[in-house]
Amino acid sequence: MNDPDITLWGAGTSRTIRPIWIAEELGLSYTLKPIGPRTGETQTESYTQINPKQKIPALEDGELLLSESVAICCYLVNRYGSSATIAPPASVEEQAKLDEWLSFIYGELDETSLYVLRRHEALASIYGEAPGAIEAARAYFRKQVAVADKHLRDNQFLVNNKFGVSDVFLTTCLGWAVSCGIDLTGNLESYQKRMTDRSAYQAAKAQNTK
Repeated sequence: MNDPDITLWGAGTSRTIRPIWIAEELGLSYTLKPIGPRTGETQTESYTQINPKQKIPALEDGELLLSESVAICCYLVNRYGSSATIAPPASVEEQAKLDEWLSFIYGELDETSLYVLRRHEALASIYGEAPGAIEAARAYFRKQVAVADKHLRDNQFLVNNKFGVSDVFLTTCLGWAVSCGIDLTGNLESYQKRMTDRSAYQAAKAQNTK
């Protein structure tokens, strides 16, 4: 395998830290371009060639251009993961459980709940105030995150009881929720602390604040 030539684009958000964290867990060398959202940096002609959606994060690995944090993180693990770091799913069933958790976390916690809060609280000057939507999003998050809470009462991690991509996504959503003033259960707080105590997370956090 050739040495990776990885560039990660984007820093400063709960979504951009995800591929950085995975890269750190895998021990990969990478270049970080810490551009931010709504700064104009994603609107440039050069960046639009990398990601026509003009969003972050994005990845360059040789000739491969990839966007969307789920796709980037899964690619990195499938391409560079190992039993010593994060192994790719070993079976169709394990892949299916990973897909299930990632679909749930991104669809129900990230987009349907937390991003609604961001749009109508922190970004209300752009998207408008919507107190009813905010209240509903908070309630919906609490209801949906209870599914993960219950699962983690008997498991240390989400899939096959070993650390993986789905844990990165849940952890970043839990941190995002706390920043929005949503209280976590003691069980989720304990899980969150275990995940954020990982050295790779600490390294990623430092990179993500550049």
